Amino acid sequence: MSTLCCRPRSPAAKTPLEDDDLLSEILLRLPPQPSSLPRASLVCKRWHSLASDRGFSRRFRIHHRRKPPLLGFFDGVHGYFQPTLEAPNRIPRGRFTLQHGDRFRSLGSRHGLVLIFDLTVLRFLVCDPVTGDQHRIAIPPGLEARAEEDVMINGAVFRNGGDAHFQVVLTTADNHDKQHRQALSCVYSSETGLWGGLISTPLPCEVPRNDYLPTLPTLVFPGKPAVVAGNSIYWMLTGNFDGILEFDLEKQSLAVIRVPVHLLEINEFWIVRAEGGGLGLLFLTGSSIQLWKRKTDHDGVATWMLGRTIKLHKPLSLKSAIMLGYAEENNVVYLWARGDVFMVHLESLQSKKLFETKCPSHYHPFESVYTAETGIGDGHDAADLVHHT
Repeated sequence: MSTLCCRPRSPAAKTPLEDDDLLSEILLRLPPQPSSLPRASLVCKRWHSLASDRGFSRRFRIHHRRKPPLLGFFDGVHGYFQPTLEAPNRIPRGRFTLQHGDRFRSLGSRHGLVLIFDLTVLRFLVCDPVTGDQHRIAIPPGLEARAEEDVMINGAVFRNGGDAHFQVVLTTADNHDKQHRQALSCVYSSETGLWGGLISTPLPCEVPRNDYLPTLPTLVFPGKPAVVAGNSIYWMLTGNFDGILEFDLEKQSLAVIRVPVHLLEINEFWIVRAEGGGLGLLFLTGSSIQLWKRKTDHDGVATWMLGRTIKLHKPLSLKSAIMLGYAEENNVVYLWARGDVFMVHLESLQSKKLFETKCPSHYHPFESVYTAETGIGDGHDAADLVHHT
């Protein structure tokens, strides 16, 4: 006869769901979709209290910051927010707003933050659209004169892991001395509230493409936001030299990367993350997408290799298709073809028509964790999300 028996549980013992600390850890691991916490809030008052707590909402956002959902995008010209998720995770269009106008220039978004250049007072704004927080940064010493001359300045904002602090890297091209053209960068830390010194690297000598463009300078193209891949930030260089400007975050140094001429003959390129997280290039060839990646051998010699070719389905397989934006964390591109805007996932190859427009713009994808932290019954956003469940 077995000696095993069931011992009565002590009245003081708690199941995991009865322990607030364990329950919060479980809720913390819910999918980072906008409807996750509002749904959890409906279970009972105790779950509602935990899921709607502002401190927990902040932990939830930090926990999922490295793999955030693609909530939508900001129009690079007008600053309005366009949601792209389906119900019940679709964010109301008016929930996020950015300062915009002729004198406000969006430079891109990353890690839930948006970087804006305010040309009216020559300063930068780092905005968190989810919380509404804004951080104002004066232009760094050494770049004031270039900003006053309306020289093109690009930049990138990023955070390390769950760090509450952020950094901004600005870059521009100095073409005043035609014999010694150079790219300049400067790094700001919100932890110290200070800019570092100017970092520079020579730019290639200007080579006219044809007789019609004999004097174009090399510029850091402001129409395409930076891409973070590996330990570096990359921008597109344009003008009489098409290439890539790299800022190494570890070495705090700049370098120019050349793109082979035969690749430039394919079409205009976009910088993307390659498979494995390194530097890659995307080319639209009319009926397909070519994804190239940069490989470095043991001797430090770098070469470009074709990674894969993605065949586009109609109506995307058109010579008139152009690329409007790239979401680096979700590996999604926005394309415009014959008046329609599509989003295409480069891994799953799934595509989705978003809307129609005759005036395409550059789009800055907004990848962030939105928690509707006011909770069910306390705010319209959370209630709307659950209503569409």
